[in-house]
Amino acid sequence: MAHFIIDNEMIDSEHLPSFSLTIEDFHATSIYSDTDMQAELVKVLRNNGKIPVFDLQDGLYERLTVEENIIFYQKWFGCKIPIPEILVLFELQTCAKTPVYKCSESEARRVHFARYYMSGGYPMVFLEPIHGIDIRTTNTFIRMIEKIKDSSIPVLVLVSNMEHALLLGEVAYKLQEKGIQQIEVDEGEEQATTDSSAPPMTTNLFKIPVKVDDKMILFDPPEIDYIESQDGKAMIVINDQSYAMDSTLGEMEKKLGVYGFYRCHRSYIVNLQKVREIITWSKNTYSLRIDNKLQSTIPLSRTKIQDIQEKFSL
Repeated sequence: MAHFIIDNEMIDSEHLPSFSLTIEDFHATSIYSDTDMQAELVKVLRNNGKIPVFDLQDGLYERLTVEENIIFYQKWFGCKIPIPEILVLFELQTCAKTPVYKCSESEARRVHFARYYMSGGYPMVFLEPIHGIDIRTTNTFIRMIEKIKDSSIPVLVLVSNMEHALLLGEVAYKLQEKGIQQIEVDEGEEQATTDSSAPPMTTNLFKIPVKVDDKMILFDPPEIDYIESQDGKAMIVINDQSYAMDSTLGEMEKKLGVYGFYRCHRSYIVNLQKVREIITWSKNTYSLRIDNKLQSTIPLSRTKIQDIQEKFSL
């Protein structure tokens, strides 16, 4: 069984902690970190073993059509997959005759994915592959990962968004100054139990207090899009703003259950009133799309899909 290893000997940077990570073939692993640490890790990978990192910096031929780009790179990389199959796999049939410079950002990203896929690299390392693209293109990338894994090629995805890390990696890690730590995921997580002897909760005058600088801000529960766990603490997310709390996710789950909030994943509580769409990706991978300014997507545990379908009477 082949594998790809990042070890302490490779990491020669004062900006990165020492760590070791093994990625087996047939597997996709994601690493979530801030952009500075991410850049250092990319530098390490490129300086050791000449590992290619697919970061969208390799330009396409913008004056050529999508199909002409695919034909060129198929010959360049000696790829044996027929052109029509590539166009279908990356959902490029409708824009095949369009020059790349006239394509949308998501269409151009799918051409990039096709280029990377035909290169046949080993391992395949992707940097922020689904940042700023539509759901259709994200789904295309996930399907591509499945095909890469079927070819016994290890996949590493580097992201600065925890939702993306949980979506794209079978195993997800968080890289910080103190080291690397696996992000817990749900596998048969037990449902939270309620104490029947507890007094009934009331919705009267309930606010969520958050301290920002020297001010205390009070939020109404309906304002909140979702709550995520970071380093054991709860972070309230409202549109593109996050607010730290002293409470844990478990404590917030108990307080907000009566207001229509639901623990959709070990690391997330969602306001069900803000859910616009349940997205099915592949192989029992799901997300919830939130009706907010950013159209945020957050992970939905595979163990919770039936429960949430029942809540929406689907």
